[in-house]
Amino acid sequence: MKIAVLFPGQGSQYLGMGQEFIDSDKDCASVMEVAESVCDFPLNEITREGPMEELTRAIHLQPAITATNLVCWQALQSALGERLQVSCFAGHSLGEYSALCAAGILTVADTVRLVARRGALMEREGLKNPGGMRAVLGLDIAAIDGIIASYTGNGVVTTANHNTPEQIVISGSLEGLDAVSKIAENKGAKVIPLNVSVANHSPLVADAVPDFASFLAGIEFKQPQIPVYFNVSAQMENDPVVIRDMMARQIASKVRWFEIIS
Repeated sequence: MKIAVLFPGQGSQYLGMGQEFIDSDKDCASVMEVAESVCDFPLNEITREGPMEELTRAIHLQPAITATNLVCWQALQSALGERLQVSCFAGHSLGEYSALCAAGILTVADTVRLVARRGALMEREGLKNPGGMRAVLGLDIAAIDGIIASYTGNGVVTTANHNTPEQIVISGSLEGLDAVSKIAENKGAKVIPLNVSVANHSPLVADAVPDFASFLAGIEFKQPQIPVYFNVSAQMENDPVVIRDMMARQIASKVRWFEIIS
């Protein structure tokens, strides 16, 4: 049997996440301590106690989810030991950074440094270019792309996440989202607004890419010890230079999750 380990991204958060492992396993507690040491805010306290409005700020949430992912990964290793033989890793959007760390590409400290910077840049872009994201259920990717291609308004809208055959997330300005959502609903789709104020994986956050690329240049990337499937390409990659470039572009690129899982 082959084992793939998958890491979630934003939207998986809740107050107290991962605390049962931190409180009962010193190695898990150590992961959180390392993560908190590179943050300029009380990471463990906000993850444990909130308030939720502080936890859900991108600048806090991205390190919190990443640290929790890595705490859970450590707990899994502690529980299974040598019985845990992983064939590959993948992570959804933000979760991809946890996959890089688990695969040996990044250290825990550098992983959290990266997502803290990523969160700050994406929060900056969200303030500059307000937007949102919506899940569209019941239409396939070709139908959604066709609707977006036919949109001629002044708003911005793009396919952000291809999660399942008929669960696609669109991202962009509210004007663009409203127009595409209305057409999709007229075609029988169900549209669910996501609780985010940043148009992730869209042109509205593209200005974060060069700044993040500059920050990435100062972080050491190693070859993966275990294969990772990447959001941008839906393929494996071993070259650290290529991986670094993909992680910069990932901010404004589509998450090709369905292709990865397939």
